[in-house]
Amino acid sequence: MGFKEARAEKKEIRLNEKYMRMAIKEAAKAGKGKEVPIGCVIVHDGKVIARAHNRRNKDKSVLSHAELLAINEACGRLKDWRLEECTMYVTLEPCQMCAGAIVQARIPKVVIGAMNPKAGCAGSIINLLQMDRFNHQVDIQTGVCVEECSALLSEFFEKLREEKKLYREEVASEMVTDESEE
Repeated sequence: MGFKEARAEKKEIRLNEKYMRMAIKEAAKAGKGKEVPIGCVIVHDGKVIARAHNRRNKDKSVLSHAELLAINEACGRLKDWRLEECTMYVTLEPCQMCAGAIVQARIPKVVIGAMNPKAGCAGSIINLLQMDRFNHQVDIQTGVCVEECSALLSEFFEKLREEKKLYREEVASEMVTDESEE
């Protein structure tokens, strides 16, 4: 690898980390709102044109995934359903629904923070983004800011498990109190 190539690669790494950190900020917003902390940023010509985070609980909609919300916003900004010159940065590997939307929107590149072995459709369970039978395939880059992305998710689910445990203990305590009063 020559000097120019090495410089270009370092620049790309810095840009990927910059935009992924923006997606991480979006994911943190979701976590504060008791949503699974997933964030997404879409970039076109070096400018962020869409940002979103999960809002399924708030919107009461299965469709309110960060990726779908960001795609919708980006389409509105570009006034086109095709996002052919965009890059998506997402903190967690897309599910089947979001991967399908990415392919349909013709997004050429997706940069992923953490992989999702339970529901990921960019290589973990299946790779919908690069199926050669579809009319569009997506370039995938994984592992960008993976520690930060994974930590957000781990902390969220650890806190959720703790809250559920405390709730179950509280309910059990109330049941014992009710029985002793009889």
